[in-house]
Amino acid sequence: MKVGIDMGTLSGGQPASLDIEELLATRLLVQGNSGSGKSHLLRRLLEQSAQWVQQVIIDPEGDFVTLSEKYGHIVVDGERSEAELIGIADRIRRHRVSCVLTLEGLEVDQQMRAAAAFLNGLFDSDREFWYPVLVVVDEAQMFAPAVAGEVSEDARKSSLSAMTNLMCRGRKRGLAGVIATQRLAKLAKNVAAEASNFLMGRTFLDIDMARAADLLGMDRRQAEMFRDLQRGNFVALGPALSRRPLPIVIGAVETSARSSSPKLMPLPDAPQDVEDLIFTPDPEEFNRPMAPRRATPAPRPTTDILAELSKAPVAGEDIIPAAPSRPSAPALSQEERDERLSGVLDEILGDPQSAYRTDSVLYQEFLVRSRMRRVGGSPMAMGEFRRRVAIARSGVDAEMAASEAWATVLSLSDQVADDLKGVFLLVAKAALASEACPSDQRIAKAYGTHSARRARRLLGYFEEQGLIVVHTDLSGKRIVAFPELEVETAPGAADAPDDVAGGQEAAE
Repeated sequence: MKVGIDMGTLSGGQPASLDIEELLATRLLVQGNSGSGKSHLLRRLLEQSAQWVQQVIIDPEGDFVTLSEKYGHIVVDGERSEAELIGIADRIRRHRVSCVLTLEGLEVDQQMRAAAAFLNGLFDSDREFWYPVLVVVDEAQMFAPAVAGEVSEDARKSSLSAMTNLMCRGRKRGLAGVIATQRLAKLAKNVAAEASNFLMGRTFLDIDMARAADLLGMDRRQAEMFRDLQRGNFVALGPALSRRPLPIVIGAVETSARSSSPKLMPLPDAPQDVEDLIFTPDPEEFNRPMAPRRATPAPRPTTDILAELSKAPVAGEDIIPAAPSRPSAPALSQEERDERLSGVLDEILGDPQSAYRTDSVLYQEFLVRSRMRRVGGSPMAMGEFRRRVAIARSGVDAEMAASEAWATVLSLSDQVADDLKGVFLLVAKAALASEACPSDQRIAKAYGTHSARRARRLLGYFEEQGLIVVHTDLSGKRIVAFPELEVETAPGAADAPDDVAGGQEAAE
């Protein structure tokens, strides 16, 4: 069945029709600088085709969630474990439900991992559920970068692999990729090359104009035209659009994004007491509740398997009962067992990259290494493992760990989520030892991120929960006080490159 949807008008005023059936077989690439109307184009395409084909939108900014109000798209929050996202994607295909995967609020590395897991879940569904799906990926240069950036290599590879599968092998599985990018030069060539339909919008850089002209089969001398395109104007080419390059003006949409282009507004008249208004805090600010951070659940199936393996006999012992058995290792005392487990934990945390790995990944490695060290008995539970990792990362010594003050700290840490305990214990240890307040960089590392902004948010969250009080000395250095313990850290520079520098400054 041939279905043509109205994308807008051509230069002569005739309607610009896009063949959805042809699009499903040939895929689409949309390019345009910020402000060119690229998201508006995608919204027009999605609204016009919503009744004809199932849709999945990978939305890094949360702009397309408004489709759910009018067209019934399910909104999937990307802040989930990879196992959860794969399961949701599989059920999306089974039940043929349109959805928006919103990745708003996640860091780029996490966005890439979430998008990769979701796309893989769509791609790996059973053959009987290979129904046609329009898969729209906004800001595709983030998920299929041409070169390595600041994100981790494994996140880049998994995301690029998922995007390549979508564009290169997705057609036979019913997946039709529609990818939109601000910069063609930043998009992986093997992903862009699989599209047969193109909608090119305004762009200014020579390298992007040259690539756009090449994809449209135009003379490079004509590439200058892309600088002059107005917002919402695109040049179309492809079997689903036109056999030769044609200018299209994208039509109106029925829904709107939550964010919009900035508009000029006159400033209000400045009040007389402007300084008091700005520098005097509102009492309501201290009572405003903050939702606790949702801990990412660990991928239980893999963990359960490894936990069972740690208790299972060596392969072959039960299968060949006649074989001479090796002498079993002598039973370990509790002290020896704790010593070996501590040694394994120290080895894992000694890796500089361990701070940026999830607890579930570290736990799996911990179980495997424990088996290699012949540590028998029941494996350490995941909750206990997280607690010990948090304590180890705080740097507390044996003397402080045995004190009543540290017992109070551990009791207070029960009021925060598991993934925040490491940060809380790190700052508490500095306060008990009268050390300089940890820098944003050190706090971020304890949380497993590179974001200094997130580190400051964590301290703000602890303060709103009534666990700490943050203030500064006359020189502007940060101090964190613990009312329950009646102790506080020494002053420390929040932007210090490392804690050693901060400690030296405090000592001086």
